[in-house]
Amino acid sequence: MNGFLDTSVIVRYLVEDQPALTDRAARIIDGSRDLLVTDIVIAEVAWVLTKVYRIPREAVVDDLVSFLQKENIGTWEMDKGEAVQGLLLCRPSGRVSFADAMVWAAARSAGAPLVYSFDERFPSDGVEVRREA
Repeated sequence: MNGFLDTSVIVRYLVEDQPALTDRAARIIDGSRDLLVTDIVIAEVAWVLTKVYRIPREAVVDDLVSFLQKENIGTWEMDKGEAVQGLLLCRPSGRVSFADAMVWAAARSAGAPLVYSFDERFPSDGVEVRREA
C-alpha cells in the first residue's frame, strides 16, 4: 500500500536536526514502501527549508531533486520528471517560486499546458501563459 508523506517527515529527513525524528523519518523514507508526495508538500518543504532554516535556494532544489529521484518516492497526480524539471526552474534565481514551479509541472503533466496567471515571472518554458481570457 502506498502512503503519503507530510512536510514534517520530509523536513526532518532532509534537515537532520532532531536525531530521534530524523531516525524515524529515515525508517519511513528509506524503507521498502512506495511513498507519494503532493505538489503542495513539495512547495511547503521548499518554503520551510528556505524561510525557516535559511538554507540556500540552490541547496534546497538539489536536496528536493535528490529526494524525488529515490526509487520508492512518487508524485501524486503529477509526472515525477516534470516535478523535477519544475524544481530545476527554481534553481538559477529567485525568479520562479516553488509554488509556481509545481503549477507549471502539474500543467505539463496533465497534458494541458495552459496556465492563466498575472505573474509576469511565471515560467513559460513548455507552457502557454495567458493573462486574459
